[in-house]
Amino acid sequence: MYLGLDLGTSGVKAMLMDDNQRIVGSASGALDVSRPHPGWSEQDPADWVRATEQAISGLKAAHPAALAAVRGIGLSGQMHGATLLDADDKVLRPCILWNDTRSFREAAALDADPQFRAITGNIVFPGFTAPKLVWVRENEPDLFAKVRWVLLPKDYLRLWLTGEHISEMSDSAGTAWLDTGKRRWSESLLSATGMDERQMPDLVEGTDRAGALRSELASRWGMGDGVVVAGGAGDNAASACGMGTVGEGHAFVSLGTSGVLFAANASYLPNPASAVHAFCHALPNTWHQMGVILSATDALNWYSGIAGRSAADLSTELGDTLKTPGGVTFLPYLSGERTPHNDAGIRGAFAGLGHESSRVVLTQAVMEGVSFAIRDSLEALRAAGTTLTRVTAIGGGSRSRYWLKSIATALDLPVDLPADGDFGAAFGAARLGLIAATGADPVATCHPPKTAQTIAPDTGLVAAYEEAYQRYRRLYPAIKGAAT
Repeated sequence: MYLGLDLGTSGVKAMLMDDNQRIVGSASGALDVSRPHPGWSEQDPADWVRATEQAISGLKAAHPAALAAVRGIGLSGQMHGATLLDADDKVLRPCILWNDTRSFREAAALDADPQFRAITGNIVFPGFTAPKLVWVRENEPDLFAKVRWVLLPKDYLRLWLTGEHISEMSDSAGTAWLDTGKRRWSESLLSATGMDERQMPDLVEGTDRAGALRSELASRWGMGDGVVVAGGAGDNAASACGMGTVGEGHAFVSLGTSGVLFAANASYLPNPASAVHAFCHALPNTWHQMGVILSATDALNWYSGIAGRSAADLSTELGDTLKTPGGVTFLPYLSGERTPHNDAGIRGAFAGLGHESSRVVLTQAVMEGVSFAIRDSLEALRAAGTTLTRVTAIGGGSRSRYWLKSIATALDLPVDLPADGDFGAAFGAARLGLIAATGADPVATCHPPKTAQTIAPDTGLVAAYEEAYQRYRRLYPAIKGAAT
């Protein structure tokens, strides 16, 4: 048996998987986020331990024999969080999370230093780890002086599980301290933020052994000695391992609260100017790129609240047949945008409203706007040297067939729907645990699920969608210019 642990922002999910990659069971423990000031987002690492204990207790109650048979554990986690420890591994302050924006000034200052983009291959976003440490240095200097270790959230769980200070490449690529091409810490970038490599965990690949479960925990959970803990992955890379998105040209589009277009790469292909994330993948000698939009299903949920209808009802109201884009265009920048604009200040808009603009028309515009935002990410990936021939859809928004038809036509790519199953980050983490414990081939282990259905682009509407997309592209500079 193999155990995947996924530390998210709202909870910890624990999943048991057998040798045949059949899911035996799963359980979870809930987490809350503290927001003591506007723009702040924090969690107490002790709550991560509590939620993990809760999830594993649930598995033990339901599947004691399977839990006892675990031989490998894989970790997945929310990225970018700054978990600060002293020389005795005591937590110095609540972890500053990925969606905390307090260090936006520090991030801009670091990004203005050309070595950061040159070495990391990425813009220094406010959510990344390095600017958070600069903020701590400038605002909590006494605490900063005590920092012996900086760990990412899942790697704090690893410390609790194994006693080891270890991280891996995919998660560490989101710190703004990693030389992403060479897969090692950059001493010059650390120095630029007042840090040094001594404060960083050791680095391994996501498929490598990265410690063993402490005997105290193994005994409590009914496991034997020598349970291997894998390097693991950041949450998106772990999801890619679960989806089998590990080979050159494989990609998925995630329609969750935010949207992600994720592409696996056999080589390092940075393009920070387009706000594409270029990170190490969880498998050795592989990388990945991500285009990230901040409001995907969040945009439809926002409109749902205004329209007084559920998102599902709004989608149903559109019908099954894809419509020609109308005169109304929606920019889904409700909380700013990452790819391709890197603009935290821009906000969304409807353009082209008229007396004839009904609820159905606006629903269609919202879905098209998100589809065009994902097309922006596709164009950014193409500019970085990545060619895609198809994508797999995951996330809550993929339940809307109309939306999938819109995305397929906007991208002019077929969109595959996987067969029923849970192929997310916890499953990907369990796969990494299997590889680390058994030495199994990573690519063969991380195979894609069967395809249940393929949504093809509507060839009769591709030209109309292209025209509407170009109109969409012209609106961002016009609105940005009007707002400044």
